[in-house]
Amino acid sequence: MTDTFDHGTFAEAAQTLTGVAARTPMVRSAALSDRLHTSVHLKAENLQDTGSFKLRGAYLRLSRLSEEEKARGVVAASAGNHAQGVALAARRLGISARIFMPADAALPKVEATQRYGAEVVLTGTSVDEALATATADATSSGRVFIHPFDHPDIVAGQGTIGLEILEQVPDVRTILVPTGGGGLLAGVAAAVHSLAPHVEVVGVQAAAAASFPASLAQGQPVPLDDMRTMADGIAVGRPGDVPFRLIQEHVTEVRTVTENLISRAVLHLAERSKLVVEPSGAAGVAAVLADPGAFSGPIVVLLTGGNVDPLVLLQIIRHGMTAVGRYLQARVMIKDTPGSLVGLLAELADAGANVVDITHQRISSGLAVDEVDVTVALETRGPEHCEAVMTRLRDNGYRILAY
Repeated sequence: MTDTFDHGTFAEAAQTLTGVAARTPMVRSAALSDRLHTSVHLKAENLQDTGSFKLRGAYLRLSRLSEEEKARGVVAASAGNHAQGVALAARRLGISARIFMPADAALPKVEATQRYGAEVVLTGTSVDEALATATADATSSGRVFIHPFDHPDIVAGQGTIGLEILEQVPDVRTILVPTGGGGLLAGVAAAVHSLAPHVEVVGVQAAAAASFPASLAQGQPVPLDDMRTMADGIAVGRPGDVPFRLIQEHVTEVRTVTENLISRAVLHLAERSKLVVEPSGAAGVAAVLADPGAFSGPIVVLLTGGNVDPLVLLQIIRHGMTAVGRYLQARVMIKDTPGSLVGLLAELADAGANVVDITHQRISSGLAVDEVDVTVALETRGPEHCEAVMTRLRDNGYRILAY
C-alpha cells in the first residue's frame, strides 16, 4: 500500500489486473457527437466482469493482503457493485468474504453477490449504515475491512481505467466520471494527469446525494444530512479522505444532475447506444445532456455500471420518457354510456397517441351519476404532440381533470 500516486502506481496496478479485469470497450456515441459537434466516446465499464468497474479496486486490494490477512477473511459493505467486486475477487483469490448490504438493495445485486460465493447480510437503509455495521463486524470477527473507496489500493485499481482511456482516445480533452465517495474519480484523475495533465476531469454527482460540492467549498469532507436518489451506486453521504485530497488536486469541477436528467440519460443510452446502464452509471451522460456546450472535446464519458433491477429499469425508462415529454398520463371525464370509452380511444388513435395503460372509475365523490373517470397512459412523440393530443380532446368536448 502506498499514498504516492504516480504513473508507476497505476502501471503496477494495471499489471496486477491483467487477465483479471477486462479491458472494456470504448464506444463512440454518434448521437451525442452530433449534438455536441465534437467526438463523444463512452467507456463501457457496464460491460466489465460483475457489471461495474468495482472489480478493479477490489481485486487489487485483496491481492495485496498478507497471507495471514487472507486467512482471516474479509468484510465489506455496498449497495451492490462493490459487493460483487469483492465477492468475485475473494473467490478468485480463495478468501472468505462477508458483505453487508442495505436492506433495500436491488435483488439482482444481492443474488449476484451470493452466486460469487460471499455471505450476504442485509442491514440498515443506506450504504453508510451498512458501512458502520461492516466496520463493527471487522473489529469483532477479525476479518479485514475492505472499504469501497477510501483506501489507496482501491483508488489505484480504479485508476487503471484512466490509463485505458488515454490509450483508447489519445486526444481526449475532457473525461466525465460519476462520483459517490470519490475513489473512482480520484483514481482516474490522478492516473490521467500522471501522463496528460492538460486533460480536464469532471466529477458528476446526483443532486440529491451530492457530498462533494460542499466538501470542496469547505476544504474537507462534510457529511450529508439526507440523501434520496435513484442512483444508489453513487449515494454516499461523505467523501473518502484518501480520494478527497487527490480530487482537490486533480479534478476540474464536480457537477450535479437531477433525477429527471439521470432518467433521461438511462433512456438515451438504451435507445441510442443500445447499452443497459444503471442510474449511477449514467450520471456523466446526464451532465452532457444538461449542458452540451460546457465541455471541450473529444469527450469521454465513463459508464460505471449496468447492474439494475429490470423492474426498476422499467420505472426509470418511463420516468425518462415523461421527462422528455414522450409519456403522458391524463384523467379524462366521459359519459357512462355504451360506446363512450371506444370513442375516447378512437380520438386518441386518430391523434397518433399510443395507449399503454387505461383504468376507469365509476364511483367517486367527484363524479356525476352518468360520468366515468378514465385515466390513460399514453406514449407520444414529444411535448408538442402531448399538447396537440390534449387540445384535440378538449376541442371534441372532453373534460380533462389533469395531465
